Amino acid sequence: MSAPAVLVHPGQDVLAEAAAARLVTRIADVQAARGSASVALTGGGVGTAVLSALAACGARDAIDWARLDVWWGDERFLPTGDPERNETGAREALLDHVPVDPARVHPMPAADGPDGADPEVAAERYAAELAAAAHPEDSPAAPLGFPSLDVVMLGVGPDAHVASLFPGLPALGDDRPAVAVRDAPKPPPTRITLTFPVLRAAREVWMLAAGEAKAEAVRLGLADADRAKAPVAGARGRERTLFLLDRAAASRL
Repeated sequence: MSAPAVLVHPGQDVLAEAAAARLVTRIADVQAARGSASVALTGGGVGTAVLSALAACGARDAIDWARLDVWWGDERFLPTGDPERNETGAREALLDHVPVDPARVHPMPAADGPDGADPEVAAERYAAELAAAAHPEDSPAAPLGFPSLDVVMLGVGPDAHVASLFPGLPALGDDRPAVAVRDAPKPPPTRITLTFPVLRAAREVWMLAAGEAKAEAVRLGLADADRAKAPVAGARGRERTLFLLDRAAASRL
């Protein structure tokens, strides 16, 4: 696993614009080298701000949107179109404004989807979709059956959670690609999340954090704390791990 690198920006707006520019470069470089690229999106204030900044960025046309696979790190298990779903925010901020191939956009199942109100079955469906996207010949270092996503973006919670991997919950030790989460301490309580094996199979993992409320979680993440207590400490990319912060989130480093 890669050692984390830290990049500090003056404020959230600059952080979002810088992360968007970095994402354009990363995706374009991967597409030039391998033909297609993959990214896992995150929600939350900073994650959505990055997508809005990307939509407004003139350089976004450097990305061949038809050759980009879009995934999600986690999702609230709510009906399609619910404003609290990360998918809804991503579509409004970015995906509705760029020529993505709908077949290459992979939202996590919704509560009104084919699996009904059963998040465990819905998570199994997403895990199978992830497994189908794994190409061992392209990513021999990734565990068998796990895709090696090019970039996974993760927000950081004040309690040091990432995706929907919350301290003390069973998903932290699960080795399936995606699992259901019940009784999450942050509403809504039922979610679907990628697990550590998928995060750690990714080529790059980017942690996004802004604000003083995230400062202690960031400190724990960079201090290699026990990931059962601070899941952010367990999120690492195989080739690169970035903590993209504003000054407030970096204030305890």
